[in-house]
Amino acid sequence: MVHFILRRNWIGSVRVALTLLGFPYIVCSPGLRPALSCSSVHFFSQTLKPISGSSRNLCTSSVRAMPSSAAPHVKSRCPEYPGGKVKRLPVSDAQVAWSVKWPQYHPVSHTDPSVAKKPAWADPDISSFSPKFNTVDGSVDRTSFEGNYVVENGKPLNPRGRTGLAGRGLLGRWGPNHAADPIVTRWKLDAKGAKIHHSVSKKPILQFVSIKRKDCGEWAIPGGMVDPGEQVSVTLLREFSEEALNSLASPPAERAKISERIVKLFNSQGFQVYKGYVDDPRNTDNAWMETIAVNFHDEQGNSVSELQLQAGDDAGQVQWVDVDSSFPLYANHSHFLEEVAKERKAHW
Repeated sequence: MVHFILRRNWIGSVRVALTLLGFPYIVCSPGLRPALSCSSVHFFSQTLKPISGSSRNLCTSSVRAMPSSAAPHVKSRCPEYPGGKVKRLPVSDAQVAWSVKWPQYHPVSHTDPSVAKKPAWADPDISSFSPKFNTVDGSVDRTSFEGNYVVENGKPLNPRGRTGLAGRGLLGRWGPNHAADPIVTRWKLDAKGAKIHHSVSKKPILQFVSIKRKDCGEWAIPGGMVDPGEQVSVTLLREFSEEALNSLASPPAERAKISERIVKLFNSQGFQVYKGYVDDPRNTDNAWMETIAVNFHDEQGNSVSELQLQAGDDAGQVQWVDVDSSFPLYANHSHFLEEVAKERKAHW
């Protein structure tokens, strides 16, 4: 209970600050945060658009989502569903699209016990309530960045096609489960404060704040689920502060300092790197992950760079990591970093 009060009180002040700064508003839905990933990686191409703290179009700017003709999702068809021993029905690339007739397709329906217990962040069983899909349903945003999705027999269908598993799995919401990923970067500097350039590419090296996930041991961007009625900008700030700075464990004075620095950085011009469907191993035929990834860059190195990184409850470790194609990352986070490096003309 103490944890909850501290978190809400701190976030409340952040909400006020961000509202005054003009950050955008969106109503999104939560889900279970932990995830595991498959060994195979599925990448896709996106474009970046600039945003600023005074802009209200963080979630509506024209960042191109993955087109429906993109290659079939891969991680969403992992043979073994994360968190247990549930096996997916094998689905080949040619069988992914719902438009392909497959009368024999009868996947196992699986909803993890943690979801079935009806926690606050999860929907009830589909048979016990009537959600309004493809719209904002009360405080829960059931719209998809992919556009309107099909609802069949009362259940939403994954817009990217079959996954080999029905139900919700580890995800809380039927349909889209919205997340936000803050990509905080700075330049790698030498002792004199000059940018360090890569010996091969000759381009300056970026560093980003990375956490090592406790659930799967992979390095990742510190992101998380968007709470109902929460501003995406608040989610970005909250997840970064809690996972990379362990703000919840800090005394009030330190939390105020962290809040001031983070708000300063998040009020600077950033880039919405990606908005759309995520090829996540937790996805099922009826529930899937979508995210907004935004890059906030500490150009002068006098904002977040001066704060001490400290891993929060969801992270095993946290540190500044060089942005480099050789560094393995969770899910499709490498693609996000590649796009950031291109935009900032940095080494990749």
